Amino acid sequence: MKVYNTLSRKKEEFTPLEEGKVSMYVCGPTVYNLIHIGNARPMIVFDTVRRYMEHKGYEVNYVSNFTDVDDKIIRKANEEGTDPSVISERYIAECKKDMEALHVKPATTHPKATCEIDGMIEMIQTLIDRGHAYVAEDGTVYFKTRSFSEYGKLSHKNLDDLRSGERSLLVSGEEQKQDPLDFVLWKPKKEGEPFWKSPWCEGRPGWHIECSVMSKKYLGDEIDIHAGGEDLIFPHHENEIAQSEAANGKPFAKYWMHNGFLNIDNKKMSKSLGNFFTVRDIGEKYDLQVLRFFMLSAHYRSPLNFSAELMEAAKNGLERIATCVSNLNYLSERAQTQELSAREETQLKEAKGFAEKFDEAMDDDFNTADAISAVFELVKFANTCAGEGASAAFVRALKDEILMLTDICGLTVEQKEEMLDEKIELLIQERQEARKAKNFARADEIRELLAGKGIILEDTREGVKWKRE
Repeated sequence: MKVYNTLSRKKEEFTPLEEGKVSMYVCGPTVYNLIHIGNARPMIVFDTVRRYMEHKGYEVNYVSNFTDVDDKIIRKANEEGTDPSVISERYIAECKKDMEALHVKPATTHPKATCEIDGMIEMIQTLIDRGHAYVAEDGTVYFKTRSFSEYGKLSHKNLDDLRSGERSLLVSGEEQKQDPLDFVLWKPKKEGEPFWKSPWCEGRPGWHIECSVMSKKYLGDEIDIHAGGEDLIFPHHENEIAQSEAANGKPFAKYWMHNGFLNIDNKKMSKSLGNFFTVRDIGEKYDLQVLRFFMLSAHYRSPLNFSAELMEAAKNGLERIATCVSNLNYLSERAQTQELSAREETQLKEAKGFAEKFDEAMDDDFNTADAISAVFELVKFANTCAGEGASAAFVRALKDEILMLTDICGLTVEQKEEMLDEKIELLIQERQEARKAKNFARADEIRELLAGKGIILEDTREGVKWKRE
């Protein structure tokens, strides 16, 4: 498996720090509003990377944070006359709903910045003690950028040519800096803002320090993969490297992965241009599986252009796969024979070749565009080879192969049959009778049947209760 490493600007063989395990940190959103489709791209891309890693047998510890203290959150809270925590918790909940709709798996850990303040204070103090940070007169703590000799190694910028990035969290009193390139680790409180006590002043952390601290706490001093959008390369990820490696004395991340920008009709997404879309906006027009499929239709490092025409093409492509699976289900239910014929055995070996092509594409820096092409080839093969007279074993094997590959992509292409409440009640009654007759095999069979239809049974003192997943 080869991964393009932003640090080296080349593809490298993927070798985890610990055999069989992958530690992965992905920068999450600042939660002051509903997430937009630009936020969704890294969520979908790196969720797919995680899924493929797990498919390959790795145990993945996946951490993605929520930035829940920020100027935008505070401004929103002041507009509504409420506490910033009310805003952040509201939009964390909304973000999780959108992630679920996009089939983005929950992270192993979703840390929040406000819950990790003690760790940030501790790391900042370590940086001060080691001569990498200093305290200004008003209590602002700055990282001494030139104290880290490798600063600029991720963005490949010359230190003397650098300027502070757009999100360097500038504060009043910039003249206190020893060097214009120094960036904020801690800043004093302002009227109407949340604050925490620290050895330097009552205030709050700068933006960059939170990810260094959360990555260290939940994954360790050195991790396998750090990922996010390419807009984070500088200054955010560059600053993370500087403060983490200065504090820990170890390389921060072995591989740095960044997804390309998302444009709207070949223009940058912007509210002022009227081309700004939240995930909810798209969800009103399309099943969000279509948005996920669209996002994976291009290589993650390539810029991606969003348009109505391309979304329609994605919708049609996803429907083509779903139709094939539906046809295979139809053939399976009506198959006259169960066992594979000699010809079908040969054809299944040929079908395995498409899965191999899928893996080859994913092993080449997670090329989902080519991987999806392999899925379409398999669909075409299934449509051609599976017809009336095919054995149940053959069509099930083809379907399972398609479902395995689409599941790695986080795509659902098989619709579960919706069960009517009356039918559910009849099956529950049959299960109760089977248990009374000590026919536990049948009782378990009914439970599994219902679970397969998304119906969960709960045996309580009041009797059996059920709910849909």
